[in-house]
Amino acid sequence: MDFIKGFNRNQLQMISFDEFVKQDSWARIVDLFVAILPLKDLGFKDTPSKEGRHIKYIDAKINEYQNQLDAEDKQDKMKLLTEKIKYQNTKKDNYKHIEKQLKDSGNTQISLSDPDSRSVILHRNIINVGYCVQAGCDSKHNLFINNDTGTVNDTHALSPMALDAKKLLGLNHMNVLSDKGYTTGKHIDICTKNNITTFSSPKAHSSQNNGLFAMQLFKYNTKEDYYTCPANKTLATNGTVYNKNNHKVKHYKNRKACKNCNIRSECTSNKNGRFIERSIYQEALEENQKRVESNPNYYRLRQQVTEHQFGTLKRQWGFTFTLMKGKENVLSEVNLMMMVYNLRRLMSIFTIKELKNRLKGLMPIRLSFIGRFLVPVTNFYTKTIRTYSFHFTNFMMRKGIVSNY
Repeated sequence: MDFIKGFNRNQLQMISFDEFVKQDSWARIVDLFVAILPLKDLGFKDTPSKEGRHIKYIDAKINEYQNQLDAEDKQDKMKLLTEKIKYQNTKKDNYKHIEKQLKDSGNTQISLSDPDSRSVILHRNIINVGYCVQAGCDSKHNLFINNDTGTVNDTHALSPMALDAKKLLGLNHMNVLSDKGYTTGKHIDICTKNNITTFSSPKAHSSQNNGLFAMQLFKYNTKEDYYTCPANKTLATNGTVYNKNNHKVKHYKNRKACKNCNIRSECTSNKNGRFIERSIYQEALEENQKRVESNPNYYRLRQQVTEHQFGTLKRQWGFTFTLMKGKENVLSEVNLMMMVYNLRRLMSIFTIKELKNRLKGLMPIRLSFIGRFLVPVTNFYTKTIRTYSFHFTNFMMRKGIVSNY
C-alpha cells in the first residue's frame, strides 16, 4: 500500500526572526520604545545612528534573501527573491544618502517635507515635525513684542530674544520672566552683562535624588574657588575649563581625602572619589535662582502674561499649524497672526477715538515701508512684516515694560 508522503524533514528552510513576530505583538512596542530612547545620554556607548541601524537591518535582509535565492530552484520563487533584494538595495541607498546629508550638514535630523523644520516634542513622547516658536510679551498690556524660531527647544533662545526685545523697545534696563526651558547659565550671564535681569525658572541639579549626598551639602568658596564636603575636606580644581556637551565646566575633586573617608559610601560610588562639575556660569545660575525663590509671586506673573496670548492663538483661533514652509515664510505667517492679535488687544485697551488717532500717527512709519513691497517676497516676509509689526506695537504703546517668554 502507498504511504502518505509529506515534506522532506531534512530540507533547509530560511526564515528570519522578524517573521516570527506578529505586527501587533507587544514585542514590537518594546522595539519601538528602545528605538526612541536617547541611548548615548543614558550612558550606552557606540550606539549606531538610526540610519546605521536601518542599513544594518537591510543588509541582514539582503543576505537572507540571497541565501534563499541560492537554495531555490523554482524560477517564479527566484524572481520574487530577486525583486525583494532589489527593493532592499534601493532602501539601503536611500538611507546612505540621508546619512551622508546628515554628516555633511552637521545636523542630527533632516526633514524631507520642509528642510528648515525639525522634530519637536509636544509633550511626553508625542513628536511633531514643525517649528518651536519663541515670543516676547509685555506685562502691562499682554502684547507681543518679538518672536523667532530657532532649534527644537528654547535652550539657546533667552539672550537673543531678550536683547532683541530690549533693542526694539529702546530700553536701558528690563526684567525678563521665562520658563525652565530657557534656563541656561551662558545666556543668563549674557543678559546680566546687558542690563537685563532674569527671572528664569531654576532647573534641578542632575545629581539630586540619587540616594547620595546632594550638591547643596557641598559649600562653595567663591573667593578661593573650592568646595568643602560634608566631611569638612576640600575639593579643589586645577583651573582647567573643559567642554562637556557644549557646556564649559571646571572639575573639583580630592582623591586622597576620598580614599580614606569614613562616609564615602554615603557620598559616591565612584572608585576615584567624589567628583564635582561646576559650570563657569554657575554664579549667574545661582543668582537667578535666588531672585526667583525670593520673589515667587512675581515669577508667577509669567503664566498670566504670556500663556493667554498663545491660548488665544491656538485654542480660539485654531493657529496650531502654518500654511507656509521654510523658516522665513513660517515666521512671516506667525508675525501676521501676532500683529492681528496685537490689533485686537489695542481695540480693548483704547477707545475708538484714541485708537484712530494713534493709527493716523502711524502713517509716516507705514509710508517708509511702502517701497519694500517691491523687493522679493521672501525678503519682504522676514524683514518688512516683522519690523513693521513691532514698530507698530511700540509706537502704539510708547511704553516698554517687562518682557516675558
